[in-house]
Amino acid sequence: MPSLASVTPLLAIETSCDDTACAILDANGTVLSEALLSQESHAALGGVVPEIAARAHLDILPNLVDLTLERAGLTLGDIAHFAATTGPGLIGGLIVGSNYAKGLALSQGKPFIGINHIEGHILTPRLPSALADEGITLSFPYLAMLVSGGHCQCVSVEETGHYRRLGGTIDDSAGEAFDKVAKMLGLGWPGGPALEKLATEGDDTAYSLPRPLKGRDGCDFSFSGLKTAVSRLIEPYGKAALSHRVAADLAASFQRAVADVMADRAEHALALAPQATALVVAGGVAANRTLRARLESVAERHAIPFLAPPLRLCTDNAVMIGWAALERLAQGERPNDITIAPRPRWPLSERQPYRSSSVETLP
Repeated sequence: MPSLASVTPLLAIETSCDDTACAILDANGTVLSEALLSQESHAALGGVVPEIAARAHLDILPNLVDLTLERAGLTLGDIAHFAATTGPGLIGGLIVGSNYAKGLALSQGKPFIGINHIEGHILTPRLPSALADEGITLSFPYLAMLVSGGHCQCVSVEETGHYRRLGGTIDDSAGEAFDKVAKMLGLGWPGGPALEKLATEGDDTAYSLPRPLKGRDGCDFSFSGLKTAVSRLIEPYGKAALSHRVAADLAASFQRAVADVMADRAEHALALAPQATALVVAGGVAANRTLRARLESVAERHAIPFLAPPLRLCTDNAVMIGWAALERLAQGERPNDITIAPRPRWPLSERQPYRSSSVETLP
């Protein structure tokens, strides 16, 4: 593996949704500094408004980059490489973040790498500091379950840049279902953490809810029907506010249904990837403790480790973007992606691989 000393420190930017983030990493993947600001203005609107998010990124990013440099004790001239999320995500935010990073790279005469947001999530567990407390080094191949607000898929991670997508959502992702059900229960936005908290006070057997695709071949996901089933249970209450007991029981029953589906899909995914050295969960919904516990039980049955990044690295962050860039640079590449265009949709199967990388999809 080539030395990364000449291409670090590396500064990474993440602006794919409503979190503005910046991080600086050294050649060993050590996080020298990081900063993240979540945009609170969307809460009152019930969800992320793309135009507002893009403008906020534009306002926040310059000061956030300066803060990150200051925390690392570095100047812009010390940065040897720049990286940014180039897709998938909200196009306005992607344009702001990637163009800002490109501008910094051009001003310093340094290279720029455009990173796939999904790749960042599924490679995060390999960050040395991410598993320091576990005493484990994650080796290829491993099964990654990405469970976030906009994505839900199973990927066999063969090596950096070499991925097999085993299955994905055919409608709503798990994160979208959590947010929509939370809104139905009057919990506001973002709803995932609030729903998880409410569920601790409820009976998860109170309501019989469907487990979409459970037991079916493959490991695709579908959560739209589950979300609709919750909606129908709420309909008889009309515009009246749900009692705390009803809301808690619905939250718990919904969360259990999602966990049952995820565990079943993990079993099927491992059948498609029997050489997996570990079961990894990543993405914002990976912070859900009930989901983690169910997936951990699946891993135990298969006698492989269950691994998840620290909670702060489950949600969108710039550390994962910087680490994905380092993983690719470690392959011996010295790319300059200054012409790469932001993409709102960018499946791993369409990832522009560097030398020695490849992408596979199942037939």
